[in-house]
Amino acid sequence: MSDPSNPENGTETKPDAQPEGQAEQRPRRKRHFFLRIDSWIDSTLWNAGFRLAELWEDITIFFRRFRPHGWRRILFELLGEGLTLGTAGSIVMLVLAAPAFEATQGDWRNRGNFAVTFLDRYGNVIGHRGIIHENSVPVDQLPDYFIKAVLATEDRRFFDHFGIDVFGLFRALTVNAQAGGVVQGGSTLTQQLAKNIFLSNERSIDRKIKEAFLAIWLEANLSKKQILSLYLDRTYMGGGTFGAAAAAQFYFGKSITDVNLAEAAMLAGLFKAPAKYAPHVNLPAARARANDVLTNLVQSGLMTEGQVIAARRNPASVVDRAQIESPDFFLDWAFDEVQRLAVHFPERSLIVRTTIDMGLQKAAEDSVESSLMEYGERYHASQGASVMIENGGAVRAMVGGRDYGESQFNRATKALRQPGSSFKIYTYSVAMENGMTPTSTIVDAPITWGNWSPHNYENRYEGKVTLTQAIAQSINTIPVRLAKEKFGIQPIRDMAKNLGVETPIRNDKTIPIGTSEVTVLDQATAYAVFPADGMQSRRHGIAQIMSYDGKVLYDFNRDEPPAKRVLSEKATSYMNQMLTQIPVIGTGRRAALDHGIVVGGKTGTTQAYRDAWFIGFTGNYTCAVWFGNDDYTSTNNMTGGTLPAMTFKKIMDYAHQGIVLKPIPGIDNPFPVQKPQTVAEKKAATPDDNALPPLIRPRSLSVDSTRILRDIGEKLKAAAPLAAQKVATAE
Repeated sequence: MSDPSNPENGTETKPDAQPEGQAEQRPRRKRHFFLRIDSWIDSTLWNAGFRLAELWEDITIFFRRFRPHGWRRILFELLGEGLTLGTAGSIVMLVLAAPAFEATQGDWRNRGNFAVTFLDRYGNVIGHRGIIHENSVPVDQLPDYFIKAVLATEDRRFFDHFGIDVFGLFRALTVNAQAGGVVQGGSTLTQQLAKNIFLSNERSIDRKIKEAFLAIWLEANLSKKQILSLYLDRTYMGGGTFGAAAAAQFYFGKSITDVNLAEAAMLAGLFKAPAKYAPHVNLPAARARANDVLTNLVQSGLMTEGQVIAARRNPASVVDRAQIESPDFFLDWAFDEVQRLAVHFPERSLIVRTTIDMGLQKAAEDSVESSLMEYGERYHASQGASVMIENGGAVRAMVGGRDYGESQFNRATKALRQPGSSFKIYTYSVAMENGMTPTSTIVDAPITWGNWSPHNYENRYEGKVTLTQAIAQSINTIPVRLAKEKFGIQPIRDMAKNLGVETPIRNDKTIPIGTSEVTVLDQATAYAVFPADGMQSRRHGIAQIMSYDGKVLYDFNRDEPPAKRVLSEKATSYMNQMLTQIPVIGTGRRAALDHGIVVGGKTGTTQAYRDAWFIGFTGNYTCAVWFGNDDYTSTNNMTGGTLPAMTFKKIMDYAHQGIVLKPIPGIDNPFPVQKPQTVAEKKAATPDDNALPPLIRPRSLSVDSTRILRDIGEKLKAAAPLAAQKVATAE
């Protein structure tokens, strides 16, 4: 056998060359290797699955001996489902309640730790807010029968529950079901305190969930004594008073420590219904309620019938005083503003001069209430709100609802409602800033934006129209077309913010026709830019904050920056020209003021008639009016051009009596125009010694009286601040 490596053999090979058989076996070995891996994986997975199946079978066999049968199985199935649903429900409630706990951050206990005396624009005392320290009385010093009366009426199991009284809740549900209506509440005293401190009176499931969790939080962080003390000090008790100590002084002219059992029972009956049972308003109802409280004392076992019989026979009497009108909705808002402004002040006892005009406030309250009394049932509207701002930014009137005693929820500052077509001013303002004019034309025709197709009222389309016609007739497709084809959504959101809307505006293509919620105060603030010639309206309710030693801690004119321009003069002029046509040829005819006073404004009506608005202005005032229902139910076809416009007219007609009219910027004839008189009219206007001169416009005061009072007002404005001690003693 020859050696292949030997060159003498005549065959030359490379040293690394492999035999042909070995070269063929190498790929075969690789295939065998991968097959073995595949086989190992398959067998391992199969064995693992087999073992798991055996293990599961063993577990199943083991637990079968614990499986109930018959009625026990039904019970365990129900318990299991209940546990599952309860866990899921708890997670959902925690998610819903999470925002509520943000209110507990910081020094929440001292947020209301101010003693504030409020004055109106002329320096008259109009109310108090915060804790009046000298009137607060520790729980240990309160009469024992007063504490018992409160607990017997409000929360008999106060010392036994953890913030939520499960047994009391089931008892209330049972009693209400038997009575066929709500006759007994299930909220604990702690829940009521949580609502008073952290939440509003808005009736919603979301609020009740937050209230429950906050009640548990209060129980975990405060003692029962502290909770009771806070409740007795911070609950509204009618007549503009907060807390039992202030109520005792107001109704009975004595300290809370000196009230007798009959008076204590009357006070205890006020906590849940201060407006209905306020003794200075309805003494018979207050005495009947006090008698119910005495019955509660006996039924709860805290006192005997013999101990309360004297109080039944000799019911409490109250101090004879005229009913004091207090602008409580405004004061609540102003108190929040004071806390924001005075957060860094070392003083906590303050005197605050506000911007409110009590004459205009009374007119606004009466106008809203009379409109609801006259037309509320017809239109199925139960609530209303209004804000009036004088040119310059001073809030002169604020109506947050029909009855503060019944509900302290301020619908003017806190209720978020869709503005409907009243929101269109922001879209048209953007259009004016982008070179369009009131005479610019655009086509009113069906339009689709993505999967959304807005419609006009009654599905009518006018073809080519001017922007003045579009806003006057409140056409929906025009602002949508402007946003879609001209400038988009973001400039509209920016315009609303620049004009003074503080509520965040949704980034949604439907906002040009008013689907993003705002407040009444937002709308009044924004519309006040137009009579201000495009400058910020600088809305404010606080003119000055003073300490009790007379030191001026804050002055709006001194401490706030000057107004900035937010709308160009040309755009403002164009907007005013369009808006002043709405009460003439548009949807706001019922808002036209008497004696030809020029007014501009816009109506607003939301989907399903849930909200109706009118916001308007003259050169002197801006006024926003809203009507609707707290539960968001639809009204009976109420539009912004009906009840809101009529109420606006009532308020503004009163406000413009005997004042110097100011022009609306950009209007050619801003003042009432007297039409030429005929010969007969001139003859009729000839003075007659036996006839009274005709009245050109109604007056509540004579010209001389008006001039004198105006001079006094100017002197008061220029006068030095009143000494704080004199203000305190004068009350």
